[in-house]
Amino acid sequence: MTQSSPSTEPQTQPRSAREWVKILAQYREPNQWRSSFELAVTALPFVALWALAWWSLSLSYWLALAISLVNAGFLLRLFTIQHDCGHGAFFKNRAVSDWVGRVLGVMTVTPYDVWRRTHSEHHSAAGNLDKRGMGDIYTKTVAEYQALSPLWKLQYRLYRHPLTLFVLAPSYVFLLQNRIPYGLMKNPRYWVSAMGTNLVLATILGTIWYFGGWMPILLIFLPSTLLAATLGLWLFYVQHQFETTQWDSSDDWQLHDAALHGSSYYVMPKVLQWFSANIGIHQVHHLYSRIPFYRLPQVLRDYSELAENNRLTIRESIACARLHLWDENSRRLLSFAQARALYG
Repeated sequence: MTQSSPSTEPQTQPRSAREWVKILAQYREPNQWRSSFELAVTALPFVALWALAWWSLSLSYWLALAISLVNAGFLLRLFTIQHDCGHGAFFKNRAVSDWVGRVLGVMTVTPYDVWRRTHSEHHSAAGNLDKRGMGDIYTKTVAEYQALSPLWKLQYRLYRHPLTLFVLAPSYVFLLQNRIPYGLMKNPRYWVSAMGTNLVLATILGTIWYFGGWMPILLIFLPSTLLAATLGLWLFYVQHQFETTQWDSSDDWQLHDAALHGSSYYVMPKVLQWFSANIGIHQVHHLYSRIPFYRLPQVLRDYSELAENNRLTIRESIACARLHLWDENSRRLLSFAQARALYG
């Protein structure tokens, strides 16, 4: 598809979400060579650093650990490429995208077909109060929280605590939950995806153990996997869990409006933007998920007004970790303390 030039006519009023969808359609076509290049410059360093870390075990365990932590950045980028494959945005041929995604799913310990389905649910229902629970971080309204018993209030508080979300949850989700087709247990297709990924992963880890013992697994595989998982979960969190995000009941919910107003633009330094494969440009991604990640910055260059929409810096994002409840009256995400101050 030929990309047209952005309009130079001044806008008298902000474009609607539906207008943005039509504009963004011109950026959807992936470049086969560019996609192959991005895959190569991510996967090859990842494999090379894995080998270097394994070799360095004979010199220093600390050196091997340090290399594995650096490698978490490349693993995060591989996950984001897998994410593009799941949207059919990385290669023009859907079958190629899917098989690249399945291979990457072994490296990211994430069954590709299971994840693609749950992530599709996230995109189709993000910001819909009546369709919470699959592929998202569960968020209660203030009224729902107030109606809970003390025991269930405690349970929700523990769930939303940063220690749970950013320390315990990454290990649970990627090492345990991903081993079964959680949420899709009745469909044999997703069991094949989960068990196939598990079998290949077990074979690889078994081979590593046979030749290197437990140290490559404990000091290379686990640290890089868990750090990448933690970074990925944090990115997913701040892309939707910010103060001025948008939630509505089904009667008022609109897919494209929720995408534009319920997703953040997470502003990061260039190096972090590279390792996260531009996933911080999330408002554009949710508006048109078929855009390859390497074309997202071009969208912001052509339409600078999108760069001002839900803009969130790293410093500002830290405060998002204390937001827990959606207030339907003020239409803001609140902390427990703010909700208590407003409503008792």
